Amino acid sequence: MTTLLEDAGIEEETVRSLAARYLAFVSHSFDTRSGRFRNFMSYSREWISERGSEDCHGRALWALGTVIGHSNDPGRLSLADSLFHAALPKVGNFTSPRAWAYTLLGIDGYLRAFQGESRVQTVREQLAERLLDLYRRASSPAWPWFERHATYCNARLSQALLVSGSRMEHDEMKAAGLRSLVWLSEAQRSPSEEQYFAPIGSNGFYEQGGTKASFDQQPVEACGMVSACLAAQCVTGADDWALAARRAFDWFLGYNQLQKSLYDAATGGCRDGLHADRPNENQGAESTLSFLLALVEMRSPAPTAPSDRDDVNKSDGRGTSL
Repeated sequence: MTTLLEDAGIEEETVRSLAARYLAFVSHSFDTRSGRFRNFMSYSREWISERGSEDCHGRALWALGTVIGHSNDPGRLSLADSLFHAALPKVGNFTSPRAWAYTLLGIDGYLRAFQGESRVQTVREQLAERLLDLYRRASSPAWPWFERHATYCNARLSQALLVSGSRMEHDEMKAAGLRSLVWLSEAQRSPSEEQYFAPIGSNGFYEQGGTKASFDQQPVEACGMVSACLAAQCVTGADDWALAARRAFDWFLGYNQLQKSLYDAATGGCRDGLHADRPNENQGAESTLSFLLALVEMRSPAPTAPSDRDDVNKSDGRGTSL
């Protein structure tokens, strides 16, 4: 997050100080003996568990890859690079699709700086093929998705496949990323005439053949959808994706089923979610970071689209209403 702020031209001392502090914490969380990141720390600053979840590990690699791909600070680059290479091998044994997706996003950031790193490219190919194979086995015309259920951080699966397929010039991979994202975008609309962004709720999620849970709606879902839609706009050049990203971002500002703002201008924080009758008034770190990350991405210049844009558009129906 802080690295992206710097990359956007916000180079204040506070941002630099926080970036160094957060990276130091990530470094402290890494257990060199197991090659895994720890996640939960007590108030007495003792680690509660020996290792974090696979998703936690993938998110850490995502953050480190972003630092490597965007930061200009030599010290942070060196530490992030060392941690990235030390932690990457463990992902080969992971079974969590979301951990694969987070890692793929981190690898995409890393390869911005080191395009010829063959070992990292090999890991990308392996993880992207696993994610694609998951999609092949689980998807159908009526359910073009990676699993028999859609749960949390859904858009990151589509985004990782789309971004990786684009960089690898893998047409089937790009097509699957786009098809799944089109389906997810359509599934995450309110039934009202306004068709607000309405992420799959955490109280039951969405089982194939079942009914989508309407609540609780989580900020991390809106953030992921913003990122994925902007990535799709980059790959396809279709303005519909920019509109879909804006729809997801506006969810934070009150354009949702309750017409209640999740962003709190008085504190600068973001409320933790949308219940069926009210917002959750807690303002946790994940929620606030989700809003800030989405805001930075919405305000950033559009990245350069891959050179194979026309082929993607032909294979995936550019202009599909989102």
